[in-house]
Amino acid sequence: MVDRFIRHIQTEKRYSEHTLVAYKRDLKQFSDFLKDKYGCDDLLSVDSGIIRSYIIVLKEEGFKNRSVNRKISTLRTFYLYCLREKVIAVTPLVGVKSLRQPKELAKFVPEHDMQKLCFEQNDDFSVRRDELVFEILYQTGMRQAELRSLKDCDINEGNMTIKVHGKRAKDRLVPIGEDLLNMVKAYKNLRDDRFPCRNNLALITDDKGNVTTPKFIYNVIHNILGEITSIEQKSPHVLRHTFATHLLNRGADIRAIQKMLGHSSLNSTQIYTHNTIDKLKDVYKKAHPYGDK
Repeated sequence: MVDRFIRHIQTEKRYSEHTLVAYKRDLKQFSDFLKDKYGCDDLLSVDSGIIRSYIIVLKEEGFKNRSVNRKISTLRTFYLYCLREKVIAVTPLVGVKSLRQPKELAKFVPEHDMQKLCFEQNDDFSVRRDELVFEILYQTGMRQAELRSLKDCDINEGNMTIKVHGKRAKDRLVPIGEDLLNMVKAYKNLRDDRFPCRNNLALITDDKGNVTTPKFIYNVIHNILGEITSIEQKSPHVLRHTFATHLLNRGADIRAIQKMLGHSSLNSTQIYTHNTIDKLKDVYKKAHPYGDK
């Protein structure tokens, strides 16, 4: 049943490869738990009591509430699929609630840190490529997986937009500025001179002309952010948070940001409003006569 479920979310739901790996891992972990504790790994003969026992074991093993909730979500999705396929009569997740977890503000790079960034004219391919990777992520808010899937044809120079291939095969158009477009052109010239016979259509390539990996993009961003900011998290996703937070702080409409980020629900975008409210409170305290009382 697990294999059928994985094929379902891969072919019909169009979940990303990253999500597929996480679902497989979570279901394997639950199956191992059943075998170790009950001597049987039949996922279809589970009740809510077993689910609660599994949650207790996860907590005892040191998993944080956020990680436990993700595993609960995987099981919930799996058993709802089994319910629709009529292989079970009731989902064992009935009455099982997610664990409480503190709301975390989205981590982002302050504007004053971003202003420290200074890309000098350089015709070195790797340097230009790394700069472009950073600027595309910051100026469009796209995910690292979306960046890695970009092709040359996704850049529309006439309309000054980038077609982003988002989650579940949903494309969206994101506007870009002239400076970023010029960076793309300069990079492509260097890339094509260095790899005239490369065998892929990816816009961004590694130092050998191959398609990049998640770790490669992470290292690029981590190294550049390490030069300008002291924030603990220095990942591509932090630039996505930074893009959204800076736009909100400068008055952008939250629904426009939702479209650019590719969020299907406004709830996903609203996490950035907390950062904006904190800034407004700071402005109020500094500007209003009674603000510091």
